[in-house]
Amino acid sequence: MKKELVDILACPVCKGDLILNIQNEDNKEVMEGTLYCGKCDEYYPIKEGIPNLLPPDIRD
Repeated sequence: MKKELVDILACPVCKGDLILNIQNEDNKEVMEGTLYCGKCDEYYPIKEGIPNLLPPDIRD
Protein backbone atom coordinates (compact mmCIF):
# COMPACT_ATOMS: atom_id res chain seq x y z
CA MET A 1 0.00 0.00 0.00
CA LYS A 2 1.34 3.42 -0.84
CA LYS A 3 1.66 5.78 2.13
CA GLU A 4 -0.17 8.54 0.25
CA LEU A 5 -3.30 6.38 0.09
CA VAL A 6 -3.98 7.17 3.77
CA ASP A 7 -4.93 10.72 2.74
CA ILE A 8 -7.97 9.47 0.79
CA LEU A 9 -8.99 6.45 2.89
CA ALA A 10 -11.70 6.62 5.56
CA CYS A 11 -12.96 4.21 8.17
CA PRO A 12 -15.61 1.98 6.57
CA VAL A 13 -17.68 2.01 9.78
CA CYS A 14 -17.81 5.68 10.80
CA LYS A 15 -16.04 7.46 7.89
CA GLY A 16 -13.45 8.86 10.32
CA ASP A 17 -9.80 9.54 9.50
CA LEU A 18 -7.35 6.65 9.63
CA ILE A 19 -3.88 6.71 11.20
CA LEU A 20 -1.17 4.62 9.56
CA ASN A 21 1.03 2.44 11.80
CA ILE A 22 3.93 0.90 9.85
CA GLN A 23 5.56 -2.35 10.93
CA ASN A 24 7.40 -3.13 7.70
CA GLU A 25 7.93 -1.06 4.56
CA ASP A 26 9.70 -1.40 1.23
CA ASN A 27 10.65 1.93 -0.42
CA LYS A 28 7.34 3.86 -0.53
CA GLU A 29 5.15 0.80 0.01
CA VAL A 30 3.78 -0.25 3.41
CA MET A 31 4.01 -4.04 3.49
CA GLU A 32 2.80 -4.75 7.06
CA GLY A 33 1.02 -2.58 9.59
CA THR A 34 -2.37 -1.26 10.58
CA LEU A 35 -4.78 1.56 9.87
CA TYR A 36 -6.35 2.87 13.08
CA CYS A 37 -9.60 4.79 13.49
CA GLY A 38 -9.58 6.78 16.72
CA LYS A 39 -13.22 7.72 16.34
CA CYS A 40 -14.54 4.14 16.66
CA ASP A 41 -11.34 2.58 18.10
CA GLU A 42 -10.92 -0.04 15.33
CA TYR A 43 -7.77 -1.38 13.71
CA TYR A 44 -7.59 -2.53 10.08
CA PRO A 45 -4.65 -4.78 9.17
CA ILE A 46 -2.25 -4.29 6.26
CA LYS A 47 -0.72 -7.60 5.11
CA GLU A 48 1.53 -8.11 2.10
CA GLY A 49 0.87 -4.51 1.08
CA ILE A 50 -2.94 -4.89 1.02
CA PRO A 51 -5.17 -3.07 3.53
CA ASN A 52 -8.19 -5.05 4.78
CA LEU A 53 -10.91 -2.45 5.21
CA LEU A 54 -13.78 -4.83 5.81
CA PRO A 55 -15.84 -3.92 8.87
CA PRO A 56 -14.65 -5.91 11.93
CA ASP A 57 -17.88 -7.91 12.25
CA ILE A 58 -17.45 -9.50 8.79
CA ARG A 59 -13.64 -9.63 8.62
CA ASP A 60 -11.81 -12.96 8.82
